[in-house]
Amino acid sequence: MYGAEASEIYELLHQGRGKDYRAEAEEISRQVRARMPDAVSLLDVACGTGAHLEHFRPQFERVEGLELSASMAQAARRRLPGVTVHTGDMRDFSLRAPFSAITCMFGSIGYLADPGELAAALRRFARHLQPGGVVAIDPWWFPETFLDGHVATGTTTAGGRTLARVSHSVRVGDASRVEVHYLVADAAAGVRHFSETHLISLFTRRQYEGAFAAAGLSVEYLDGLHNGRGLFLGVLDAPTPVA
Repeated sequence: MYGAEASEIYELLHQGRGKDYRAEAEEISRQVRARMPDAVSLLDVACGTGAHLEHFRPQFERVEGLELSASMAQAARRRLPGVTVHTGDMRDFSLRAPFSAITCMFGSIGYLADPGELAAALRRFARHLQPGGVVAIDPWWFPETFLDGHVATGTTTAGGRTLARVSHSVRVGDASRVEVHYLVADAAAGVRHFSETHLISLFTRRQYEGAFAAAGLSVEYLDGLHNGRGLFLGVLDAPTPVA
């Protein structure tokens, strides 16, 4: 989970590496409406600083966010006045109103520790969907597509600060351990460094599809989207009983 320091620069660095939040949100919205043309509401789970949510907002009458990191949730609220951003866990949240669509972007689903947690999250998503509603998950890498030892870098300058990010990813059992180092430099404070380590599960395609099916969602996988990770789309065929 990202801390306060990373939440300040997270989005700037990824945009500097070419991530297009607007285009991704618009593509997801098209996919949702291809399956539910009258979709009017969306919940973005693990919404981070609200970068996708900002672009979902013009697409739906009502949007809300859910984020486990308090610092990320605060950043999203500052960014999107009037949009409700809940602080909560994707495995056990409980909100009052159902949604036409629920999204979980940028591989955030991989922070779940095992297939049991994945199944619990999908059941929770299904509980918060209207009949015919759509779940869209941008997954983390599959075991066979993960690059063990991968190094990623990024540098950008914004608001008088120069930001640099270097990460190293290795496989540990059924997960990837991603060590991320940041440098932040500006004229007043000079250069500072901090680092974070993330353990992100490498779920198989079959495990994703099984979790969708167990939650009462018909599922399809679209290959090639989101830098090659693809996209899972599930449709709720019938109301799911409360667990």
